[in-house]
Amino acid sequence: MGSKKKIRSFQKISIVGPCTLKLKELFGKVAKYAFGFFLMYALCNVSHFLLKPYSQPRITSDTVIGLLIGNIGFIRNQVTDSASKTLNFIVDFGMICYMFVLGIEMNPYILFKEPTKDAKVAYGGMLSTFILACAITPFMHFTEGFKVDLTLSLSTVLSSTASPVLTRLITSLKIGKSDIGQLVIAAGMHADFVTTLLLSIGYVFCPIESGNKVVETSKRVRRSIEMGSALVIQTLFAAYVSPFFMNWVNNENPEGKPIKGSHLVLALAFMALVISCSPIYGYSPVLSAFMAGTFLPREGRVSKWVVGKINYLLTTIFYPIFFFWMGYEAVFKDFRPGQFGTWGRLFVVFAIATIGKVTGTVISGKLLGFNWPESVALGLLLTTKGHFHIYLAIAAKTAGKTSTSTSTVMVIAIFFTVVHAPSVVAQIIKRARKRVPTHRMSLQLLDPSSELRILLCLNGPQNVCTTINFIEISRGTADPGILVYVTDMIELTDEIAATLVKEEGVDTMTVTHAGVKEMRDQVTTAVQAYVGESGEGITLRRLLALSTFNGLPQDICILAEDSMVALIILPFHKVQREDGTLDNGHSGFRYVNRKVLKNAPCSVGILVDRGLGLIEKLRRTYDHSVSVAVIFIGGKDDREALAYAGRVARHSGVKLTVIRFLVDASSEAATRPGNYTVSSSEKEEEMKLDDECFASFYERHVSCGQVAYMEKHLANSAETYTTLRALDGQYSLIIVGRGERVNSVLTFGMNDWQQCPELGPIGDVLSGSDFSAITSVLIIQENSLKGQLDGLDDDFSIM
Repeated sequence: MGSKKKIRSFQKISIVGPCTLKLKELFGKVAKYAFGFFLMYALCNVSHFLLKPYSQPRITSDTVIGLLIGNIGFIRNQVTDSASKTLNFIVDFGMICYMFVLGIEMNPYILFKEPTKDAKVAYGGMLSTFILACAITPFMHFTEGFKVDLTLSLSTVLSSTASPVLTRLITSLKIGKSDIGQLVIAAGMHADFVTTLLLSIGYVFCPIESGNKVVETSKRVRRSIEMGSALVIQTLFAAYVSPFFMNWVNNENPEGKPIKGSHLVLALAFMALVISCSPIYGYSPVLSAFMAGTFLPREGRVSKWVVGKINYLLTTIFYPIFFFWMGYEAVFKDFRPGQFGTWGRLFVVFAIATIGKVTGTVISGKLLGFNWPESVALGLLLTTKGHFHIYLAIAAKTAGKTSTSTSTVMVIAIFFTVVHAPSVVAQIIKRARKRVPTHRMSLQLLDPSSELRILLCLNGPQNVCTTINFIEISRGTADPGILVYVTDMIELTDEIAATLVKEEGVDTMTVTHAGVKEMRDQVTTAVQAYVGESGEGITLRRLLALSTFNGLPQDICILAEDSMVALIILPFHKVQREDGTLDNGHSGFRYVNRKVLKNAPCSVGILVDRGLGLIEKLRRTYDHSVSVAVIFIGGKDDREALAYAGRVARHSGVKLTVIRFLVDASSEAATRPGNYTVSSSEKEEEMKLDDECFASFYERHVSCGQVAYMEKHLANSAETYTTLRALDGQYSLIIVGRGERVNSVLTFGMNDWQQCPELGPIGDVLSGSDFSAITSVLIIQENSLKGQLDGLDDDFSIM
């Protein structure tokens, strides 16, 4: 009995053992390949991060990592034959998805329209590159003997442009809104569509799967007829039948509601059915996906959902696998670097793609009236190749059309067509800055030899005295002087609109409303009298912003941009009563102030008037009759306020005091970490700018005794509030920065109880109803450089 039990237990172990080993082997392979994927994913992202300062697109870093990792001997030995086949299947499926999305983004009906500028540029670059490639490639021995199909295919590929890569590159480099950016994106998409369409049609006659096999002419013709017929039927079905089904799905799933699962499955199955029609008869699934996507409806929730999901999967999962596959197939040991022909082919491929495109774009640009530097830049950008071209280079080797050396040469040449693009864009921006007039509308950046331009807004005659005194203390020296655009802000009512008269032949309106004319005449008379009496160095202009409250902010910003002013001054929406307190304010003008602060092309100041206009005739005497203070805590708004205070300091009738709030280093709050929204490096950079700005101001104004200086060492925002309250009644005007972006312990938490957030934490305290009735406040916000290109509009025009 005991022996039988032993035998039975032994038999059980012998049965379980192979299963356990198989599972261990399976899990081991899964873990190995999963680790390889995550390693590739991490390396691609790290390399992209390292190259980001050089503005290189992701495809450049991915290509480098793919070529390096794919050629490491240890890693190549881990890829078995079955794993290699699986890798090929994954890449083929990923390229099907890639080409399907590319097709959806194309508009096939542009071929039937009159060619636009971008189409002419695209055709010029394609035609010249195609002719050059057809003339040179047969002599470069890319294959054994002359092959028409490979020559035509290679010439077409060299003529094309990778529009997804180019579009992403132009957008990331922030010239997508400019005229040259929009032109190159449109031309790239046109070239990409036409060349891929030609490859799709040419595949019917010269299928790449045939390799080096000798196929009878009759079989070749019959196969081409079958593939061509299937492709035509698929295209017609996608163009004329699919819209009915896709529109039904979209109508059943309106915006705002989740797409029904059953409808989504049906839509995906329908798309897969359309794509798989022609491949049944031997057509390329990758090109079939492009043709199906091209003629499927682009609009609608389903198409947008599919594009978004596929793009996400391509970026996160497919591209690391794809570039590893590329490196695995492009074997360096077969590259033959010792042969002159290898480097010759590399140079010729790159030269054809570059010279051909540039020649075509220069010729077409000459006909269209472009400047030749921009035409050259267009050609260099249109040489950009991408993922599909890499896939074709490897597929040609896999099918036996080219050698591994030639395939690797093409991959390296594709890399060089992309890597130069950021430098080309940098030259475009450099030329744009020289040609396009730019104005850095900020007081800190104002050239001392240039006049100060101010757009001074007022609501009516009640602001005239304040306007005059503000001009007086801001005037600076007579040379270079000040240019003031005194602008009336008037709400456009039905009564006023009925009195507008359009002048003949001029796109302007004349206001004939008696009340408006009388008010403007009063303001004009008073300000002109002041300028005539003591206006040396002051140039006066009169403007009118007449619109509804919704339109006034835009009108003011347009006037500021057209006038190239450095500072807009807006009256506070609250007006001082006779008892010294402020009223509840006008909601319409508060809306205007907020919108102007958000969208202004220059720095903005909001003036809280508490008797600034009551000061009797400020003159350039040396009695320092008016006390003005500027509070400096830190941040770009405070630096802008300090820059304005520098002009006020030049007025001999003003006694200016600069009060700097510093963190008390010995306090507990100074060392306590705060909940700040900026990184430590950004904070250090801001502090460095603050110190440099204040040191410059101190050297120019304080050290010579022109301006008084005071320091306040504070521990927290509570002490800041107490110190501000102590300034009650000491000054006629206090200048502060809005300071919304200042993450300082001295203002931390003050935003939580602001009554007027548009004034910032310090300005809100000083303009409160319980503060002094004789102290006016000027809150200044600095504007960032226009656009995203360091002083250049991102929608600049250079063509």
